[in-house]
Amino acid sequence: MKYDGELIELADKLTSGAGDGRLSKDDASQVFDAVRDGNSYTDIEKGTVKYLRENYKWTDAADEWFRTEIRKWAATK
Repeated sequence: MKYDGELIELADKLTSGAGDGRLSKDDASQVFDAVRDGNSYTDIEKGTVKYLRENYKWTDAADEWFRTEIRKWAATK
């Protein structure tokens, strides 16, 4: 499976350093903006989002917000 390296690098950057290593709602917003940047939702981006959701720790609020927003946005693509 191919993944979007920029999204993975962003998630790595957001989870390293300060904090508890989880993606917060603000972090999720940055990931969401990075997914939307091309104004399309490619199969590679879908696979990468699935990878991020399964392999990175998210706060409950971030996970719920991200899933809701990505679903709403993807439905328009």
